[in-house]
Order: sequence, then C-alpha cells, then structure tokens
Amino acid sequence: MLRTPSGGAGHGTAATDRLMSIGTVLNVLRDEFPEVTISKIRFLESEGLIEPQRTPSGYRKFSAHDVERLGHVLRMQRDHYLPLKVIREHLEAMERGEAAPLPAVARQRDGEAVAEPSEGPAAARIGRAQLLAAAGVGEAELAEWESYGLVTPLEDGAFDASVVTVAALVTELGRFGIEPRHLRMVKAAADREAGLVDQVVAPLKRHRNPQTRAHAQDRAKELAGLTLKLHAALVQTALGVRLP
Repeated sequence: MLRTPSGGAGHGTAATDRLMSIGTVLNVLRDEFPEVTISKIRFLESEGLIEPQRTPSGYRKFSAHDVERLGHVLRMQRDHYLPLKVIREHLEAMERGEAAPLPAVARQRDGEAVAEPSEGPAAARIGRAQLLAAAGVGEAELAEWESYGLVTPLEDGAFDASVVTVAALVTELGRFGIEPRHLRMVKAAADREAGLVDQVVAPLKRHRNPQTRAHAQDRAKELAGLTLKLHAALVQTALGVRLP
C-alpha cells in the first residue's frame, strides 16, 4: 500500500483529497517503484490512465486517489506485464463495480501458449505476437529492436515477459526522437553493469550450501538496485539536472 501525505488513499473530503505536486507524487511512489520518473507519470496521464487536476497556471495537482491509481497501474505493469490497454479496461471495469480479475500472462510450453497464473510473473513468457500487441508496434520495429540487442528472444522463440517493460520504455523514448540505434550504448552499459553484478554473486551461485545459492538472487537484486541508482545519479550529474 502506498503511503500518501496526511490523508490516506480515499477521496471525497478535504482531509483525504489534499492535492500534491508531481514531485511529491514521485517521492511517494519511489518507495515502492524506485525506477518511476516524472516522464513516466506524464506518459500515463497522456494515455488516459490518470486525470490530475490543473491549476490556473497549468500545474498538475494530484489527489491521494490519483496516487493510489498510479500505484495500481505501475503494479500491474511490474507484476503482471500487462499492456496499458488491458490495464485501462481493468480499471474501468473496477470503477463500474464489476468483477475484474487480472488476465494471466501466457507461458510458452512445447511451442504452445499455456495460461499461467498471475501470481507467478517471474517465470512468465510471452510469444512474439503477444509482445507486438503489448508494445503496440509492428514486426519491422520489433526486428529493429532485436538487431540492436534491446530485446532478445529465448531459445524457443518466446520472450521473457519483462521485455514488455523494455518495449514500453523504448517506445516512450521514441516520442522524444531517440531511436533504437541511439540506445546501443545504453544496452552496452547495462550489459557491463549486469556482468559486474554477476561477477560478484558468482561465488554464491557455485556454493555447496543450497541456502547460500538461493541467497545469490537476493544479493543480485540488491546490487542491481544500487547500480541503477548510481547510474541515474551519474547521468543527472553529467547533465547538471536534479530530479525530485
């Protein structure tokens, strides 16, 4: 549950509907979603998933209800790898008071798509057609992403469902004129960072003790989070900007 300043998650009274700036919203969300950005929040607004109020001068003002809705959207993207169209339909159904179970992500098994419970996203896979639909792109665009190593199919031709997030970010960056070819250096940097983390946890993975081997994944997640924060800080320093 997201924690919102002085008022909780409801809406309808002055106490619970205290409005927040986009910077405050970002700080609230980052407790659970450390990779969220102001650009991401604006993108979700442009897609009609949230509708913050506007001041006469045009500044966005978010209610606690807006923040809860944002958290719900980000959670469905992160945990269930759902495209925005499906998330929007799910939220609309909830607002109408209808039962709206989350759709399962399909896993590829022996070349066939098999329904997978939404509680197990870590092992989820999606087929090529599903990825095209989720990303809202054509075959030519996906092939271009593959050529630059931004998305890579598994041995059976399916994709790890986490590439949906990559696809969404590549698409969002494209709105600013950043093309896939420009992202080769980003991919190269990510590979080097992943290699560094893997080098550190490799001894844990090879350990005789099963508990120690299991601990390797937790350590890898922790190190990945730290490298992401360092990367973001270095980019901000290089650009001379400060994000909230």
